[in-house]
Amino acid sequence: MDEHRLGLQPILRTVWAPTGQPLICPVHPRYEWLYIYAFVNPQSGESRFWLVPVLNKIAYQAVMAAFAQSVGAGEDHHVLVVQDGGGFHVPAPQGHPPGIETITLPPYAPELQPAERLWDLTDDTVANRCFDTLHDFTETLAQQCAWLETQPDLLSQHTLFHWWPLLRN
Repeated sequence: MDEHRLGLQPILRTVWAPTGQPLICPVHPRYEWLYIYAFVNPQSGESRFWLVPVLNKIAYQAVMAAFAQSVGAGEDHHVLVVQDGGGFHVPAPQGHPPGIETITLPPYAPELQPAERLWDLTDDTVANRCFDTLHDFTETLAQQCAWLETQPDLLSQHTLFHWWPLLRN
């Protein structure tokens, strides 16, 4: 599980252009943001994405509860969530939803976080583009996230590290 901030501040990437022809990318930077909360199972590629306007304890608790419900976590089905040590990763006063357990990664170790590898995939459709409104940006990003949820093989290719412990029946 990880979070990623995106918004109307453009993401610029290098692209190929014909020799001698300049490539023009319109840019109109503004400071409006939204956050992607992403959960991925590296082995199966199963994923869940939420687009949320804020990054704080309340949003974290709401997304964690929605995630628990979406995967059917409960007394009979336990889910282990690997997360970084973000200061807002604070469970509700009554604790995480039933069936959710968390492991916090050591600080300054994003290379250990499989979900960090999702951000290039989410950024693909919004890179080198200029959006008029945050709503237009959100619509495009939501379509990309919905598509990624249907691509478990692609997500496994990006997130299943060689050292990741595999489940065996």
